[in-house]
Amino acid sequence: MSAPTAEPARLAADLRAALGPLLRRLRQFRPDDELTLSQTSALVRLDREGPATASELAAGEGIRPQSMCTIVNRLQERGLVERAQDPADGRRMVVSLTAAGREGLTGARAERARRLTAAIAEELSDDEQRLLAAALPLLERITRRV
Repeated sequence: MSAPTAEPARLAADLRAALGPLLRRLRQFRPDDELTLSQTSALVRLDREGPATASELAAGEGIRPQSMCTIVNRLQERGLVERAQDPADGRRMVVSLTAAGREGLTGARAERARRLTAAIAEELSDDEQRLLAAALPLLERITRRV
């Protein structure tokens, strides 16, 4: 007789409780202590979605446009983003990543990957690592559905 399946609501709560701290810890790593989570999030959005106005970035991040303007100003001061006139509408300014901004994200991602790899290798047995690998397609399916 097989073990009873977990109630979906309880499984969902347990999954969130397990993954939430992992994601927060990975996001907390900053190669440069001056970059805030909001600044990093804006850089990631520009990297994934391409150039955008500050208003578009604000909408995507769920914050006020004024707050995003402050974030973009700080990132521009550090040379991580640049502003240029929108070729389709000269009244709008479009924000895009600079080479330095892209390099900063690459370094942060590499360090997060290194930390996660070390944690898996040090904390999980070979059998546990295989179990985690087998669960990944399930997590990907859930992610597509959420």
